[in-house]
Amino acid sequence: MHYLADGFLCVFHKRRPYFSSIHSERERERERERRRLPPRSENQTESNRTRVSLPHPALCSRGRNTGFQLASWARTCGKDKVPGPGRTLRMMKLVSGGSVVNAEAVWDHVTMADRELAFKAGDVIKVLDASNKDWWWGQIDHEEGWFPASFVRLWVNQEENTAVEIAESSTEVQNGHAEASPNPSTDCLCLGQPSQNREQMRANVINEIMSTERHYIKHLKDICEGYLRQCKKRRDMFNDDQLKVIFGNIEDIYRFQLSFVRDLEKQFNTEEPHLSEIGPCFLEHQDGFWIYSEYCNNHVDACMELTRLMRDARYQHFFEACRLVQQMIDIAIDGYLLTPVQKICKYPLQLAELLKYTVQEHSDYRYVAAALAVMRNVTQQINERKRRLENIDKIAQWQASVLDWEGEDILDRSSELVYTGEMSWIYQPYGRSQSRIFFLFDHQMVLCKKDLIRRDILYYKGRIDMDRYEVIDAIDGRDDDFNVSVKNAFKLANRDSDEIHIFLPKKLEEKIRWLRAFQEERKMVQEDEKIGFEISEYQKRQAALTVRRVTKQKGVGRSVPPAYPPPLDPMNPGQYLLPDGYGQADGYEYEPKRSTSPFWQNFSRLAPFKK
Repeated sequence: MHYLADGFLCVFHKRRPYFSSIHSERERERERERRRLPPRSENQTESNRTRVSLPHPALCSRGRNTGFQLASWARTCGKDKVPGPGRTLRMMKLVSGGSVVNAEAVWDHVTMADRELAFKAGDVIKVLDASNKDWWWGQIDHEEGWFPASFVRLWVNQEENTAVEIAESSTEVQNGHAEASPNPSTDCLCLGQPSQNREQMRANVINEIMSTERHYIKHLKDICEGYLRQCKKRRDMFNDDQLKVIFGNIEDIYRFQLSFVRDLEKQFNTEEPHLSEIGPCFLEHQDGFWIYSEYCNNHVDACMELTRLMRDARYQHFFEACRLVQQMIDIAIDGYLLTPVQKICKYPLQLAELLKYTVQEHSDYRYVAAALAVMRNVTQQINERKRRLENIDKIAQWQASVLDWEGEDILDRSSELVYTGEMSWIYQPYGRSQSRIFFLFDHQMVLCKKDLIRRDILYYKGRIDMDRYEVIDAIDGRDDDFNVSVKNAFKLANRDSDEIHIFLPKKLEEKIRWLRAFQEERKMVQEDEKIGFEISEYQKRQAALTVRRVTKQKGVGRSVPPAYPPPLDPMNPGQYLLPDGYGQADGYEYEPKRSTSPFWQNFSRLAPFKK
């Protein structure tokens, strides 16, 4: 993730009628035979030709992160004949020989026919029959059925894995001694073959990585030159804001991928691919992969904008003309724009497979292991940023429920609620304790006060700019700055002035949670600055529209705070150490005392309270 949007292809076939009620035994036998026949191929008649479409990502599989295979899309659209006689023959040899042949689903296969196998992207399918080039018979758990061959991707090194399994099973250990199998064909696999097979497996993975990178570069070029360049020429149809929403930073991704693939080609050994050292390339460009975060965060907005534009036939014809001029395969523009989202999620899978077939003695082993950890962290952080953007509506709704709000909106600077709690607070000019509810967001902490009668209503009382303050752990006893006795306290001190605030949680565990929360807030801010994470103006407007719509339907409700991570278990106080230079804090905005509520102005008019 773990917080990412996926797509799938829907294939519609004209099917023969199927009758569930069969009365005679002969009809039952015919039905059983018919169920073992593959569905009619798309090239049998003109009337049942396969139609491929890419639906809106909101209709796609939930929570699935699958890699994009441009070759598979091209094959599905009829640009390439697959599986092909050679591939089918090899598959049949493996299946007939009793080997386990596995395939990974690239897209969802949604079907209402009981003789077809339904699955989701990422599912592993056991192939039982591959005699038909278009439809294979497979099994998932205990379910069997037909499925389109173009909807799956065979595991890399399928044949080599089988050979190793045969080699390992060709010897039987009896009474502590290994006895050779009487089959001479398996004996030859045992003599030095596992190491050679491992090298071949690694070579296959390297070749697949290089092939997919080259296809991906071609794909990005088609988007930038085929769509974006043509859209920029039509100022009567698109403005700058629309292009930013639809295409995001796709040009930055294209430039980065060109540089990345250029270095990848330098490390690629064409003669002996298994000797290639591509791990350092991922480590060298690890900071560049963070640009995918902005694109992934913007992708949902891009789909919404495209959906709105596609209601106009003029835009439909324009995008179709762009595709034809660029000679791109028959996929809608939203399918092309989905590719970078899927690509960044594919890197950890490819590197994990590469590490699996890389021996520890290989010079590239430690680099591949480090690259795998880096790319997993990148995808995890991108999913986390995506989750935060999905919660901005809740933050906007919470702000709308707080009364007497003043100043800028929360979303102008913040996107996540880190921690919240109630504690006493002393501000230096006043020197008296006040009970407040504090909401710690990234970059700022908001102070609120509960209503005296309705405790679910909050009043805005100020905010603290966390970018200008630092956290100081206070020692129990009399505090010199405030001349009061404190326990379980901590301070926020302005680095540019003498302003100091002291906070008094009720328990030591609560104090430790707050100190952890401040540390987490600083870490979040630093990571956001590193990858350039921010909420776009378009997303802020959408959140505001959502708030107005909800407020109009339900009215202002309770001041329920947005969701935030649950507090961590309290750690041993003796183990807690604030890092040196923690919190580059600097400024505080204190709001003056608010005027009394209108309720108290009309208090004397209430008959029940008169003497």
